[in-house]
Amino acid sequence: MVKDRVDSLRWLRKRIEDADTDLLREMVKAVTEVLMSAEASAVCGAPYRQPSVERVNRRNGYRERRWDTRVGTIDLAIPKLRKGSYFPDWLLEPRRRAERALMQVVTECYVRGVSTRRVDGLVRTLGLEGMSKSQVSQLAKELDPVVESFRNRPLDEGPYTFIWLDAMTQRCREGGRVVNVVTAIATGVNSDGHREILGIDVFTSEDEAGWTAFVRGLVARGLSGVKLVTSDAHSGLKAAIAAELAGCSWQRCRTHFMRNLLTKVPKSAAGLVATLVRSIFAQPTSKEVWAQHERVADELERRFPTAVEMLREAAEDVLAFTTFPQSVWRQIWSNNPQERVNREIRRRSDVVGIFPNREAIIRLVGAVLAEYNDEWMITRRYMSVGALEQAQAAVRGDSHPAELETEEEPALVKQLAA
Repeated sequence: MVKDRVDSLRWLRKRIEDADTDLLREMVKAVTEVLMSAEASAVCGAPYRQPSVERVNRRNGYRERRWDTRVGTIDLAIPKLRKGSYFPDWLLEPRRRAERALMQVVTECYVRGVSTRRVDGLVRTLGLEGMSKSQVSQLAKELDPVVESFRNRPLDEGPYTFIWLDAMTQRCREGGRVVNVVTAIATGVNSDGHREILGIDVFTSEDEAGWTAFVRGLVARGLSGVKLVTSDAHSGLKAAIAAELAGCSWQRCRTHFMRNLLTKVPKSAAGLVATLVRSIFAQPTSKEVWAQHERVADELERRFPTAVEMLREAAEDVLAFTTFPQSVWRQIWSNNPQERVNREIRRRSDVVGIFPNREAIIRLVGAVLAEYNDEWMITRRYMSVGALEQAQAAVRGDSHPAELETEEEPALVKQLAA
C-alpha cells in the first residue's frame, strides 16, 4: 500500500501560501476527484491499490475532462477501468462540458437579451476561457423543449371571453438573404380572470392564410367561448376572425384607429380632432357613447369631411366594446395591454438584430412569453369573475348592458351623469 507523503494540513498550507493557484478551484478539483475515486473503488469492489478477494475490476489510469464551473475551468482526472467504463453522471453529462448551473446562467442571459459578446465577457469573469456564439446558441437550444411544450399546451382554462391578436415584424435569414417575417401573438383572459398567452407563431406575411392557420391552431388546442377579439384593422386578420371564430364580435383597436384617422386631417388640427374623438370614449354609458359619436361627427363634418366619413364607417367596429359592461371597457377597447409585452420582446430581439432562422425567433420570443405567462398566473386578476359572467350574459341577451353598468358602479355613473 502506498502512503501519502504529504498530509492534508501541509497540503492546505502549501496551497494557501502559493499565490499562483486558485485555492477554491483546487479544493473543488480535489474534493471532486476524491468522490470519483471512491465511486470507482465501489465499482471495482475494493479500494485503489489494495488486494482483496472481493475485487471484480481494476483501475486503468485516468482520462482528462474539462469541467466548466462557477469557479473556473477545472481539468478533472476521471478514473478509467480495465473492464467496462466509468462516468460520473451525477456530476457531468456526456458530451457536455458545461455545469448545469452555468448553463442556466447562459440561457437566462439569452432570454434577457444579453448579446453573445457580453455573455463571453460574463463567462470570462467567472474564470472560464470564454464562450463563442455557437456555444451560446447550442446552450440556448435547451429552451426548445420548454417553449414547444408551452406553445402546444391545451387551452383548457376557458371560456376565453376576450382575446387580443397582434403581430410584429422580425428579420431572419432564409435562402441566403435577410427577409422580414411576421411573429403573431395571441393573448386572452381565462375563466379565472387572469391574462394568459394563448399562442405564438411565425409566418411569412400578414395575410389571410397565415392568420387563418394561426387562429385555427388556437381553436384546435381548445380555444372556446370567445365573445370579442381586439386587433388592428388588417384585412387578412379580420377575415380569419370571421371564418374561424364564428359568433364573436370584433373590436378595432382605438389607438390604431386614432393614428389612421389623424392622417386624414392637417397636422395643425390633429390635437383638436384627437381631443374630440377621445371624448367619445369618456362617456359613462353605451347610449352616451353613441350620442357623443354623432355630435363629434356633426362638429367635424364641415371642416374635415374625409375624416368624418372614416369615423362614421368605423363606428360599429370602434364602438363594439359598448356591448359589454362598462367595468371592462378600458381593457378591451384597444391593444395597449399587448403593446407592453411587444416592447419587452423588442428590447430583447433588438440585441439579436438578425435571427439565423425562424426556430431562433420562436425560441427567444416563446421563452419571454412563457415567463410573462407564469407571472400573470400568480398576480392579481386582470378582470373579475363577475365582470366576465356579466359579459357572457350581455352577449346572450340576458340583461341590457345599461342595467349591468348601473349594477356595477351606480355611484360613479350618477356622478358622471351629473
